[in-house]
Amino acid sequence: MKIFAGLGNPGAKYAGNRHNIGFMALDRIAADHGFGPWKSAFKAQVAEGRLGSAKVLLVKPQTFMNLSGEAVRATLEFYKLGPDAVTVFHDELDLAPGKCRVKQGGGHAGHNGLRSIHAQLGTDAYARVRLGIGHPGHKDAVAAYVLHDFAKADQDWLDDLLRGISDGAAALAEGDAARFMNAVALRTAPPRSSDKADAKTAPPKTAPVDQPTAPDDRTALQKLMDKFR
Repeated sequence: MKIFAGLGNPGAKYAGNRHNIGFMALDRIAADHGFGPWKSAFKAQVAEGRLGSAKVLLVKPQTFMNLSGEAVRATLEFYKLGPDAVTVFHDELDLAPGKCRVKQGGGHAGHNGLRSIHAQLGTDAYARVRLGIGHPGHKDAVAAYVLHDFAKADQDWLDDLLRGISDGAAALAEGDAARFMNAVALRTAPPRSSDKADAKTAPPKTAPVDQPTAPDDRTALQKLMDKFR
């Protein structure tokens, strides 16, 4: 079994926050892939289903961000799984809005949800899907920024990102990060027509053709007079 843990804060007050993009990603996966209903367990909301050949448990900790690790640890202990079974979906200040990166291990970079998971598991040996939300520009503005809802102007790229994550979820569950990232890219940065493809549909270009000229039968005197007219 694979554990997909999305990070966020519980309750309607926080549902649209930038900090809750991890919850949003799991909600989209559950809806698109026919997961079972959300249930309360392990200090979290969980939903079970399949992604490709993998059995997956979606976990949304309900302990608030700073204690997210409690739910992740309780889930792993119940299923007798190690940290390598976990993939955490979380907001990332250091990525531009709409960008997505998969990472294995590494530090928590000050993210309180990851910090809690590190502390509870005693290791960083789990995967993460880093979901870019951009940076407000100053560290003093971070708290208010992440706890504020996405703006209306963000909705298009946010929807593309969540759709891409859902499209690639089976590949991610099967351990194919490259195929997952390709699925995301097809939604967030669809390929543009190449010059070669455009050339196939454009009307053919023809080389200019010199037009024939009539023979000049003027006398030398006439040519000279015409020159000075």
